Amino acid sequence: MSADPVILMYHSVEPYTEDPYRVTVRPERFDRQLRWLRRRGLRGVSMRELRAATDPRGLVGLTFDDGYADFVTRVVPALRRYGFTATVYVVVGALGGDNAWDADGPRKPLMTAADARRVAQDGIEVGSHSLTHRRLSTVDAAGVEDEIGASRVALERIVGGPVEGFCYPYGDAADREVAMAARAGYAYACAVGARAFAGPHALPRTYIGDRDSSPRLYAKWLRHRIHGGVR
Repeated sequence: MSADPVILMYHSVEPYTEDPYRVTVRPERFDRQLRWLRRRGLRGVSMRELRAATDPRGLVGLTFDDGYADFVTRVVPALRRYGFTATVYVVVGALGGDNAWDADGPRKPLMTAADARRVAQDGIEVGSHSLTHRRLSTVDAAGVEDEIGASRVALERIVGGPVEGFCYPYGDAADREVAMAARAGYAYACAVGARAFAGPHALPRTYIGDRDSSPRLYAKWLRHRIHGGVR
């Protein structure tokens, strides 16, 4: 059995008709997923709270990649209804823009800088998801330093406080990227799927999508507990 706490990875929560990248969960499905956690005596929390807990039993990390605008309009109200919180990872250089990296999918608006500052002031943890959402393995060393390190400096100015967490775009992380996240001063970094590297800068997460009904959630929960993360 894995000793890693369960960390769930979401992206967008809104109604949709087209979603080729499977990044969107319908609001009614999201509500049922949160209800499933509560029925099991679990509480969704930010990575900051999860890491600070002396006994993380009963806590589940809730993370949201890309920083879609619907995090503010749909996710935060749903979390409040259940007494949960979460961490949102924003693409710092794209705040106020859209998900241009999803070339074949519908354009989704992203949170603005003001949104990021507001949710941080309201107690939501805001982490970096890089400057431009590039696959870091394709970027030279100087570029990786900007994507990881410079994004943290810029985001701290925006939210007016420390930024402790980083999330690798596409989960694309090898030794170089993991080492850079540590050198840049992040307390932790999130990957995708099962753990490939030891340490706090490649934490495994389990992807959650719109098809994840209660039976699928339970199966993923067990697999995460055993293997440390599910793609």
